[in-house]
Amino acid sequence: MSRQIPKTLAMETLLAILDLENLEQNLFRGQSPQVGWQRVFGGQAIAQAVVAASRTVGEGRHIHSLHAYFIRPGDPSVPIIYEVERVRDGESFATRRVVAIQHGKPIYLMTASFQYDEEGFDHQIAMPEVPLPDTLMGEEAIKTQFLANAPAHVRAYWERPRPIELRPVSLERYVSRKKLDPRQHVWVRTTGPVPEDRHLQAAILGYLSDMTLLDTSLLAHGTSVFDRSLQVASLDHAMWFHRPCKLDGWLLYTQDSPSASGARGMTRGSLFDLQGALVASVAQEGLIRKKAIDE
Repeated sequence: MSRQIPKTLAMETLLAILDLENLEQNLFRGQSPQVGWQRVFGGQAIAQAVVAASRTVGEGRHIHSLHAYFIRPGDPSVPIIYEVERVRDGESFATRRVVAIQHGKPIYLMTASFQYDEEGFDHQIAMPEVPLPDTLMGEEAIKTQFLANAPAHVRAYWERPRPIELRPVSLERYVSRKKLDPRQHVWVRTTGPVPEDRHLQAAILGYLSDMTLLDTSLLAHGTSVFDRSLQVASLDHAMWFHRPCKLDGWLLYTQDSPSASGARGMTRGSLFDLQGALVASVAQEGLIRKKAIDE
């Protein structure tokens, strides 16, 4: 009953912006949702680029990895052009390079590899033992309990309908400025149905993989991405898709930050489904720079 109509509409909006316009062979145009963002959400660029690349590979090949750089902030008020280079089509693997362009300049670069399904060795790490999502406080309760006295920009973020619902296992970082162990577990799920299309499912998995990561690197410093004295932005993003995922239920996003230095924080993530299958692995480095103080 927590999946309300506005959230469902947010999911429909996400599906709409992932339906890229085909301008020419290897050339696509994407839009951004007009929801008041100052810059394009990194997960949107990841997802749209995955869709663009997927449309250029033969039937039966599916993405198994991507490596990307965020070069410039995206402008949500204008379309994004995605240009796909067909680097290689081998017997098993296909490689694509995608450049996202706005105002005549690249804002995002991605290389992705696709493979036909094959049988082979199979093992994985175990999913951490954490409370199940139905035993945790939902987003509406979190808003009611923690947002009343929150700064306006924090309230605006949490009150905006999103296509992905977040349910953190621990709420300590919301009530404390204490320096915490730089690891967290967050349950995530889509707020509406996702079509039976593996390319689209992978794109949405890429979209949600950019959520909450930078915050993990800041836990050790008693702050968060909402700290306005910080300049925070994703710098790069790598992702490996291990097993198909229909996105029809909760996923556990377990994250840890092994290092922060040089005004950068690095975070690793693992996504598990409710049955404990490791769906994907993620690594990201982000800018976490203290802003200069005006004299």
